[in-house]
Amino acid sequence: MGIIGDIFGFIATPLYYAISAVLIAWHKLLSAIGLDPNGGAVWILSIVGLTLVIRAALIPLFVKQIKSSRNMQLIQPKVKELQKKYGHDRERLAQETMKLYKESGTNPFASCLPILLQMPIFFTLFHLLNEAAKDGTPHGLLTEDLAQNFGQSELFGTLPISNTFINSGGHVGVMVLAAILVVAMTATTFLTQRQLMSKNMPADALSGPYAQQQKLLLYVLPVVFAVGGIAFPIGVLFYWTTSNLWTMGQQFYVIRNNPAPGTPAFAAKQERDKARAERKGGTVETTVVEADPEPTTERRPTQRQQPRKQTRQQRRSSGGQGPARGKTEGGKQK
Repeated sequence: MGIIGDIFGFIATPLYYAISAVLIAWHKLLSAIGLDPNGGAVWILSIVGLTLVIRAALIPLFVKQIKSSRNMQLIQPKVKELQKKYGHDRERLAQETMKLYKESGTNPFASCLPILLQMPIFFTLFHLLNEAAKDGTPHGLLTEDLAQNFGQSELFGTLPISNTFINSGGHVGVMVLAAILVVAMTATTFLTQRQLMSKNMPADALSGPYAQQQKLLLYVLPVVFAVGGIAFPIGVLFYWTTSNLWTMGQQFYVIRNNPAPGTPAFAAKQERDKARAERKGGTVETTVVEADPEPTTERRPTQRQQPRKQTRQQRRSSGGQGPARGKTEGGKQK
């Protein structure tokens, strides 16, 4: 465990400083607006603030994940063609599939990147809170007093935020709150993945290796969080639940406003755009009619075509003209 501990310490040291800096900043800000600096509420809200800062910093990665996920969906027909062509040769199929991924700029594991990058932060926060709760051990920018305050703070004055479901100290309130947070964390994980598969994946992408990967994430991740969540401190559960809620909202916005072609979300957006265009078109048309009901050219009187001048002989051969014209020309009717 010595080598593993050294490796973890090497990776976690810069994270300790980053996480503790954000926590302290939020703690000072919330304390300045009137929250009890020694209460658990201020630390829980500081953890929520930490989550928001981390997720905001990961937005570029989320955009990359969305683009890669969309590319995976769009190239599924080509993947199926490769499967039909090289299905008998697994090695060649793998080579051609990876070549296709490279040409299309697609990373099949991009959907896992936000979770993978958050895991070190997650475990660092877990260790930071756990060590502070045990003996007030400070890490990063936390002083000994702040570490002790952080580790021993209680939500609502009775629920220690460092306690877990399985280590509640016999406190029923801790167990109830931890259970609620575990269920919320598990449900938001499942619904986020379900939302992606049901609304932003075309029908032809619901089969094949990529679909299998998505289905695996759909059912495995919630189980992992449900099993592991009972050992997470309340403060850490607040972090992960807040992060999942952020992911749900962020993904909902992207799917609604920029869905992948050929998906139910894309069809729904086309319907909304069509309805919006019809509403705008009706308003514009009404305005045009009221301002200018008919084009100017249509309101002008029809101009009479002037007859050509004819000689007297031509007029006689044509059978003559009306009485008025005859009088004009000869002074009497012809």
